Amino acid sequence: MSTATTALRGKEKAPAAALVEMCTVRLGSSIFGVPITHILEIVGAARPQPVPLAPIFVGGLVHYRGDVLTTVSLRQLLGLPPGEGRQDLLVLESADGIFGLLVDAVGEVLTASPADHEPNPSILDERRRALFAGAYKLKDSLLVMLDPEQLDPMRLSAARAA
Repeated sequence: MSTATTALRGKEKAPAAALVEMCTVRLGSSIFGVPITHILEIVGAARPQPVPLAPIFVGGLVHYRGDVLTTVSLRQLLGLPPGEGRQDLLVLESADGIFGLLVDAVGEVLTASPADHEPNPSILDERRRALFAGAYKLKDSLLVMLDPEQLDPMRLSAARAA
């Protein structure tokens, strides 16, 4: 068991139904979490094809099991500079369908206790607050939880148009 997993299991044992399972992803030195209930597959290294005139957050299109998925670049969505090297792809499911999320690297699956959860800080603007579902305290850092429903490219496009 990893140190991060041990740190998240907390001092008090929470009932199994209350625990949150998430997959960790990295952007540079920042750690984010994605609820595993929304992850269909982790594809690994992806080679998205660019989409001319697409919104900045669109990372491109990828072939996935006979379909073409629109990908969201988490780096570009958060206003970070382009990363070096390959990107990993998570295939996520939302109410509007499936899409890809491009991240620097996929980490491990963690189980977190609600006791370790902190709400979003009040200083976040509305747009960013909608993307995040709070943070979890790890032993040596914080893990920012992403809200996959808000990362859906259709929802992002509608929010951008509004």
